[in-house]
Amino acid sequence: MREKRETRIKGIIPPILTPFYEDESVNYEELRNQVNRMIEAGVHGLFPFGTNGEAYALSNDEKIEILKVVVDETKGRVPVYAGTGCITTKDTIELSLRAKEAGADILSIITPYFAAISQNELYAHYKEVAEAVDLPIVLYNIPMRTGCNIEPETVERLAEIPNIVGAKDSSGKWENLSAYIEISKNTGLSILSGNDGLILKALQAGAVGGIAGCANVYPYNMVAIYDCFVKGDLEGAQRAQDAIGVYRSCFKYGNPNTITKIAAGLLGYPVGNCRKPFCTLPEEGMQALKEVLEINRKNGMK
Repeated sequence: MREKRETRIKGIIPPILTPFYEDESVNYEELRNQVNRMIEAGVHGLFPFGTNGEAYALSNDEKIEILKVVVDETKGRVPVYAGTGCITTKDTIELSLRAKEAGADILSIITPYFAAISQNELYAHYKEVAEAVDLPIVLYNIPMRTGCNIEPETVERLAEIPNIVGAKDSSGKWENLSAYIEISKNTGLSILSGNDGLILKALQAGAVGGIAGCANVYPYNMVAIYDCFVKGDLEGAQRAQDAIGVYRSCFKYGNPNTITKIAAGLLGYPVGNCRKPFCTLPEEGMQALKEVLEINRKNGMK
């Protein structure tokens, strides 16, 4: 196993929502509130401008300001991840260096997207970024959004680069996630589930946690999956894992990011809507979401 730097990659890491005012400007006061809400629930890290944080809808300047606010409010209580992946290697390096200067602890770098890319090009991209930016890097695989999958063989090659320390798999395919986990056993990579429905299964197979969008709605419950597992309380971990199934069933009605933000708003947090046009939910979905939130409220879920 190659030598690598010590990192604190573990547990439940929310891709924290980016709150907006009605005019779609960033509500930094509420962002600070959400940082404290997540930390008080016991999360193990924070990930601003991930998919749930609407990275795709933010300018680079907005991302850096959001990062600065999250770092300032977090005050070192948990590691702060920054999503700095861009379409080109040059832009990814530039944003990653800005994120380092702004105080990020770890970089989460999504694959290039839109243009088709080969596995060799992917390897060269990540290698060049890692050599240019002296921070721990977590690979971010979400092929349904990027049109590109980081094949397990490429992950294994990238694991030889010292500051590539982990990989998040949001493919939703257990065979891909489990292949990453098998690679981690020989390389020391930290593997995170990007699918909230697979967190406990991944932990049992050897993953270290999950980047969990549902934590924006039910942070205590999501933290319980990991904390119960670590304590050896597998029944408690399974209950917490099963508990999010009903909420996740609402994702069939629209964009999960939109549903997550609407759900947080319905729970009383003024996070605003997603930026247009990704901001609506059909009436059928809204009714189903309200019913689920009420059921979970009666069950004491939070």
